[in-house]
Amino acid sequence: MLNHVMIGSNNIEQSKKFYSAVLGVLGAGAPMEHKNDTGQTRLFYIHDGSTFSVSEPINGQPATPANGSTIGFACNSPEQVKQLHDVAVANGGTSVEDPPGPRESTMGVMHLCYFLDPDGHKICGIHRES
Repeated sequence: MLNHVMIGSNNIEQSKKFYSAVLGVLGAGAPMEHKNDTGQTRLFYIHDGSTFSVSEPINGQPATPANGSTIGFACNSPEQVKQLHDVAVANGGTSVEDPPGPRESTMGVMHLCYFLDPDGHKICGIHRES
């Protein structure tokens, strides 16, 4: 359903370090970097047909996280959920909500982790049991 997600960053080099480590857990390689015509740097992580982008705001205003928003990344196993979380925290992320682990829901058992990136964007790692 989704083609890409783009978030803003106030420190593109810090975001590059953070997301290169975190998304590397999922198998994403180094980002494609692009500087647009007005001078903002953008990072494009392309993996399995999806793109996750980080950009300096084009309007020149500070980047802010969206209240109530969460970006979820699919993980291959419960262990990868935990690894995603631990790598995020080791690279400047902040653990939020419950510790990584299983949660019962009407959709079955899901293994989840939640953390904030250095700019405050809420990120989730998720693995649904079959």
